[in-house]
Amino acid sequence: MPDRISRLPLIGGHRALDLVNTVAPRIPVEAQDEYLATPEDLLVWAGRTGLVDASEAGAVGAAWAASPAAAARALVAVRATRDALSAVLSAHLARGAAAAATRDELEHLSLAWAAAASRSRLAPTTDGRVAARWAIDSSPALLIADRISQDAVDLLCDVDLDRLGMCPVEEGGCGWLFLDHSRNRSRRWCTMEACGTGSKARRLTERRRVARGAAARPGQVAGPA
Repeated sequence: MPDRISRLPLIGGHRALDLVNTVAPRIPVEAQDEYLATPEDLLVWAGRTGLVDASEAGAVGAAWAASPAAAARALVAVRATRDALSAVLSAHLARGAAAAATRDELEHLSLAWAAAASRSRLAPTTDGRVAARWAIDSSPALLIADRISQDAVDLLCDVDLDRLGMCPVEEGGCGWLFLDHSRNRSRRWCTMEACGTGSKARRLTERRRVARGAAARPGQVAGPA
């Protein structure tokens, strides 16, 4: 539903990470919450993240309305890019332990990027650091999926992934990914409001439950704290 995607926190620090974070929890479980359920959700997300501007969003929406099959294909393509990127980043967080298992995912991302590049051009830029940039000017029906593939490659090839962090599932977090730009790289949660505060509250509740249980057992000597 568009109202859900319009409220989805954008906490990754890079658009490709915010794409990975469109499921919760991010790691595969039996009951994942899918935020990109429909092409309309994808279009709202693309606008919120700046992937398309208002004019481009209108053109994409019109193309998809004229061809629901094209809209469905775009959604499938974006989800496939998301899932492949998620697998590669999970391997990176495991410090390469599963790197060999991501060859298929990297090939998928490579092919998606190559297809997008075939529909792109080099455009001049006024940015003093570089002389040109890739301008992905695909047809409206393909625009979002093509630009997403470029974002995925940009993240993997040009971003310092030593700063990649994950909201800790084992401590009650959601598994969403983010770039930790804190001074001492101490960020633990996607946000304190979404996961950090809840985890702290659960730990406090558990400590109190244990303390009440100990108090209810007279004659037992409490161990060291």
